[in-house]
Amino acid sequence: MGKIFTKLNTTAELRRDHLSGILPFLCGMGCIRAWITLVIAAPTIMPFAGFDHHNLFDYTIAIVSLSSLIFIKRILPLNNHPNLRVIACICMTAASFLFSLSYIIPGPTYIFSLACPILGGIGFVIFSLLWSETISALPLLRIFLYTTACNIFAVVVVFFCAGLDTSRMLLIVLLLPSIALLGLKVGYTNLPADGQPFSAAPRTSYPWKLFLLLGLYSFAYGLRQSELAAGAGMHSSASTLIINVVLFLSVYFFWNRFNVGTLYRSPFVLIICGFLLVPVENFFGVNLSSYLISMSYSLVSIVIALLMYDFSKRLGITIVIFSAIRASEQIFVVWGKDAAALLNGLPLAEDTVDILITVLIVGIIAVSALILLSERELASKWGVRILEPGGLVEKTPEEEQLSIRCNELAQRCHLTPREAEIMHLIAQGKTNAAIASELFIAEGTLKAHTSHIYEKTGLTNRKELKEQLGVADKK
Repeated sequence: MGKIFTKLNTTAELRRDHLSGILPFLCGMGCIRAWITLVIAAPTIMPFAGFDHHNLFDYTIAIVSLSSLIFIKRILPLNNHPNLRVIACICMTAASFLFSLSYIIPGPTYIFSLACPILGGIGFVIFSLLWSETISALPLLRIFLYTTACNIFAVVVVFFCAGLDTSRMLLIVLLLPSIALLGLKVGYTNLPADGQPFSAAPRTSYPWKLFLLLGLYSFAYGLRQSELAAGAGMHSSASTLIINVVLFLSVYFFWNRFNVGTLYRSPFVLIICGFLLVPVENFFGVNLSSYLISMSYSLVSIVIALLMYDFSKRLGITIVIFSAIRASEQIFVVWGKDAAALLNGLPLAEDTVDILITVLIVGIIAVSALILLSERELASKWGVRILEPGGLVEKTPEEEQLSIRCNELAQRCHLTPREAEIMHLIAQGKTNAAIASELFIAEGTLKAHTSHIYEKTGLTNRKELKEQLGVADKK
């Protein structure tokens, strides 16, 4: 019975350790997602009446993201340039100020409605590239947990702001960019010593299937976005909360059995179910189809981001290039909305327009199916594996053998999961400081775990442990 309780305690400790150090990341992307919802996507007040500033925001993101590819390789890593954080903060705070000013000052606000999304888009692109570079240094399991937790936190912030009066809400909107950039800075500063972001630019072909798949899903989502029910949407909505809570809890409690291959096909299932329900919305209502379509888009965005981080880690290249391309694909949502508006504007019967949109969506789903069904190629190219502490990165034969020897020794000597994890990192040649930083534990705690490892294995120091595992000490 004592062993059972010990195992449960160590498992719970391991789960908690996966979230250690998450606070600055929550303040980072969580606040920015909330800011986008409050100022751009679904503001509780509408100072820019008669003007779709969300489309201008998306076009700005696409243009700035693609333009950044021209010079971005010259200044990697981006987080080593503090001026970029300052520029992002100024742009988004200025957008918030114009948003607030257009509400306070009556009369024509056309110039505000143009400047707000443009400045906001510029600031958001810079922030998102800095963010992707920072979080890419973490193990993929933590990237997944942190990302879903940030999405949940954003919904909570938006819900909280919805209950405030206008003056307090506008004050929070002004503060959110500064809080987010501060969180980003702290998160980058606290990265493991040996886990700094890659500064190399890719010299291989881009994972074009991932970008094509996201573009198809974005366009299909855009076709239906204007018809979605209240609470369904990709920006801090109820559907966002549902899918991210499910994902977070699944990985948090079953991290050692979580299979990305299963998750990888689930958006396809959700979007098919959602669109199949569209023709019978008069009977079932629009809520069910809207939520399924919205959740599928949120899910595919998370999965594709995770695969890109994996691709970056496995090849040792920067994630920034991929993130810039991915951010620009938001424009496919706008084009989907424009295509739906164009079809609805044709002198055709409403049923005929619905049939045309359905045929278009069927074609998109068919192409998506061809991509998704090539799972073997995707798995070999992007290293889709079971999530574990080391991540999804494909291992060399030597690393696989070292991992096997570590597991055998851990099992033979009855090491706890935490002790086994530390032994793996020692075998990889990481220093105590690097291990403590990566696991977000104090060096005193690490020394206590290390002492237990030596005691249980009958060894006395790091050198003997490496010799036991067949690892040659580097001179």
